Amino acid sequence: MSDATDETGRLIAIMAALRDPATGCPWDIEQDFASIAPYTIEEAYEVADAIEREAWAELPGELGDLLLQVVFHAQMAAEAGMFDFADVARAISDKLVSRHPHVFGDENRDKSAAQQVKDWEAIKATERAAKAERGMLDGVAMGLPALTRAVKLQNRAARVGFDWPATDQVLDKLREETTELVAAKDGGDRAHMAEELGDLMFVMANLARHLDIDPEEALRAANAKFTRRFRSIETALAADGRTPQQSTLEEMDALWDAAKIAERAAAARA
Repeated sequence: MSDATDETGRLIAIMAALRDPATGCPWDIEQDFASIAPYTIEEAYEVADAIEREAWAELPGELGDLLLQVVFHAQMAAEAGMFDFADVARAISDKLVSRHPHVFGDENRDKSAAQQVKDWEAIKATERAAKAERGMLDGVAMGLPALTRAVKLQNRAARVGFDWPATDQVLDKLREETTELVAAKDGGDRAHMAEELGDLMFVMANLARHLDIDPEEALRAANAKFTRRFRSIETALAADGRTPQQSTLEEMDALWDAAKIAERAAAARA
């Protein structure tokens, strides 16, 4: 614990030095909350990427990059007289204690994980009420990835019964939204097309929720699959001394199908 405390203190001191108006780094000095926020999101995704790749040797560095973002925001807040890193650590510690009465309080610990999730949500609802967040959708962060936010909004609405009871009804809605998107495309109005595409994607998020699938994870897996198979196309063409630009769509489609068959055969042998 002493090492962690020492290194955390060192990191905070380094960040303060980087932000020193007289002797710090010009780039660090000119940053503000808005300019750093995109880096914070990016670093969180890089942590997730390292975990997904099981790149455990890289994970300490990626977590350090993410921790830097917290320290950066805390330093800027301290300079503005709003709060500091200690306040950040205190806030999350207090939250963890208050949300785990079965660990830090006198509640019975002998309950299922599902019941613990239910209790957690009840405590969060009480916290939202204390912050005057009266609406069911209040407090769902605007900065979340759109698919993740869609699922969270839908989950909140479902708590009060605003939800389709069966997956088949979601599929019916999906077909309806697809038809509306086609009609918007035929009409040529880009704003209308964008609206209908958004509606379609929102229903896709709802379908994922009903199937108990994380849509962000599903799309990341699809991205990874596309990357693997397209690289197979590039490799096959390179062996023939060509690039994708020097081939036809029909050739690339055939190579794509070959890559798909090879993947399935490898999976069957595993």
